[in-house]
Amino acid sequence: MRTPSMWREAVRPLKNYTGFGQSVRHSLTMAYRGLLKIRRTPEQLFDVTLQPILFTLMFTYIFGGAISGNVQNYLPIIIPGILVQTVITTSIVTGVQLREDMDKGVFDRFRSLPIARIAPLAGALLADTIRYAIATVLTFAMGYIMGYRPGGAWGASSLPGFWSWCVPGPSVGFSLFSA
Repeated sequence: MRTPSMWREAVRPLKNYTGFGQSVRHSLTMAYRGLLKIRRTPEQLFDVTLQPILFTLMFTYIFGGAISGNVQNYLPIIIPGILVQTVITTSIVTGVQLREDMDKGVFDRFRSLPIARIAPLAGALLADTIRYAIATVLTFAMGYIMGYRPGGAWGASSLPGFWSWCVPGPSVGFSLFSA
């Protein structure tokens, strides 16, 4: 029995890899999925919105006079510290969400799809970058309201914000490899 010629042309071999452009598209799709999760559970934004405001106010006015003599001298010390602290605490959410997806079997479904292997992890980190940006803006805004004026460039004072790209790594790694 012979197969029709149109069927022979329709059968193509599958690729075992995805290109860079496809990987970026898949990662952006997964980032959109992460943003939808934030939109559907707004409680995830409490640690990003309330923590920087409360900790900046609390640490500055409670410890500011005791450590540096006045609040104005303490703000250049506390603002980068609050940024790092906020990024560390919010990066825990990335690992927890990835672990929950693994427990629910979502990653098994992703493995069966023809997407880039890095897409679920990269998408989650891209979605959390928006959370980090919100926390950074709120921390700087609270510091600016309280009188924080960086002596150098804003780039030098926002160095902890760029350092935040390194922080989720251990959190994600520990949560992915814990059984």
